[in-house]
Amino acid sequence: MRFQTPLVPARLIRRYKRFLADCRLETGQEVTAHCANPGSMMGLAEPGTRIWLEPNDDPKKKLKYGWRLVDHENGHFTGVDTSLPNRAVRAALEARAITPLAAYDTVRAEVKYGTNSRIDFLLTQPDLPDAWVEVKSVTLSRQPGLAEFPDSVTVRGTKHLAELATMARAGHRAVMLYLVQRTDCDRFALADDIDPVYAAAFQTARRAGVEVLVLGAAIDPHGVTLDRALAMIDPAPLVSGEKTL
Repeated sequence: MRFQTPLVPARLIRRYKRFLADCRLETGQEVTAHCANPGSMMGLAEPGTRIWLEPNDDPKKKLKYGWRLVDHENGHFTGVDTSLPNRAVRAALEARAITPLAAYDTVRAEVKYGTNSRIDFLLTQPDLPDAWVEVKSVTLSRQPGLAEFPDSVTVRGTKHLAELATMARAGHRAVMLYLVQRTDCDRFALADDIDPVYAAAFQTARRAGVEVLVLGAAIDPHGVTLDRALAMIDPAPLVSGEKTL
């Protein structure tokens, strides 16, 4: 998935009110960018960080820039826009590029289910059980090569796990898909010290039959493309009846 508008480099001045970031372009101009990330962005929002912004000329948008990437200045990037994974995953699902889910022909987004919730993707195909797929963006890394989720307490994420577990118990395929938006990580783990309730809900969901898929991505200022499966480091080994992809 390519960015709609060529990105421009900048330096972060500060992030504030969660969704706003003051930035300095290479011209010296200071601008305020929309930060589409409700998480803590731990380790990614230090003043002076090199970042990439996507400009827009949409008259309906108050802010004319959106913060898309952190440039680690060592050849690696992190995608900070939490809306981007769903677009990248949808493109991959429609191209049947995600092998464990490639048998499904129909991809529907934002389908109502559970208690006042919408699943990211519902996949259907005659003679196959429906597949309910929830996508989470992963940007946290506190150890070299290891990506972690979540980066802050996520009540909403815990609710999604419970609803996936309900679908699995009803005989559907239920898939928790973590998209690691970092090019410097090849492993994934739950940050159970940050949100132990989420970690417990994850184990309950797996015991119910929820499948887990962890994907990495190729990221640069041109775009984001799903490119590989990542290994999950799990302190609780799988037992009979649990699934991973």
